[in-house]
Amino acid sequence: VERRFCHLKQWRGLATRYDKLAIVYHAAAVLNAVIAWTTHLRDTA
Repeated sequence: VERRFCHLKQWRGLATRYDKLAIVYHAAAVLNAVIAWTTHLRDTA
């Protein structure tokens, strides 16, 4: 869990919530999750 938060902090917009609209913030969080998931799949394959 701690490593996941450390990874999220690298995305400055998510860590500081610069985006004013919730939909933009949610989209960035989903994009980050998809990138992390595909990286994980690539590492396990």
